[in-house]
Amino acid sequence: MIKTILVPATGSDMDIAVFKSALTVARAFAAHLEFLHVHLDVMAMAATAVSHVGAGIGTPVTGLVSQIEEDAGRLEAKARQSFQEFCAREGLALADTPIAQGAPSAQWLRQIGDQAQWVAELGRSTDLIVIGRRAHDPGISVDTIETALFGSGRPVLISPAAAVAALPETIIIAWKATPEAARAVGAALPLLSIAKQILIVTVAEDQDLSDEEGARLLTALRWHGFNVSMRHLPPGPQGAASTLLAEATEQAALIVMGAYGNSRLRQWIFGGFTRYVLQGAEVPVLMMH
Repeated sequence: MIKTILVPATGSDMDIAVFKSALTVARAFAAHLEFLHVHLDVMAMAATAVSHVGAGIGTPVTGLVSQIEEDAGRLEAKARQSFQEFCAREGLALADTPIAQGAPSAQWLRQIGDQAQWVAELGRSTDLIVIGRRAHDPGISVDTIETALFGSGRPVLISPAAAVAALPETIIIAWKATPEAARAVGAALPLLSIAKQILIVTVAEDQDLSDEEGARLLTALRWHGFNVSMRHLPPGPQGAASTLLAEATEQAALIVMGAYGNSRLRQWIFGGFTRYVLQGAEVPVLMMH
């Protein structure tokens, strides 16, 4: 069951779309939303800069620190305002402890330091992390997504640029018999339980092995009473990824997949599929390491 969701609030223009996507999930499970803003530690950054370039540059550094602090303050103010207006508009109750109601609630969290590290650290105690991804959005970096995936131990739902207004009725599982993929499927069980259709997609050089691996998962999910089918895609450096994403986009589906270690992050069997996802898939993707 999904009961707590961490949502970075960056102060960027994409925040509201991510907030809406997170709320869509929260409404399905009456979950609590923790909106996190991480204020840049400007003084620590300045100290590092001075130690690297040496003494005698106090005035330029002071001016730069003031400007960066001012920019960080504007981002925080915008993020806080977006949070407040969003909660008021959506009728979200504000709470920092569980409340007896069958509806989502919300909470504002603020930390100082590195965004990626705080998202991973606070994400470890939540059921789900929802992060937005858009090619040129300044709010969330690829580093934050990777750190959340590999440092939190929790599933990460990567929201597309457009808000997810309703949970997809179809879920596509990009399956490979690995611990990462197995954990992703396990984390997605609450979402799988309310989907109308689940499609297992396998990609492997060995046709028989791929079919066998997918068939085992298909049987296991049918024991849950899910409506599951399976499809095998021919391997290829880009073809499989394109085919899978086209299928997901056509059906407005959610993709569930494993996220692999840093050295292999952009080298998975889909021939760059993970990289493509991080660069901006048009559908929501649930990933777990």
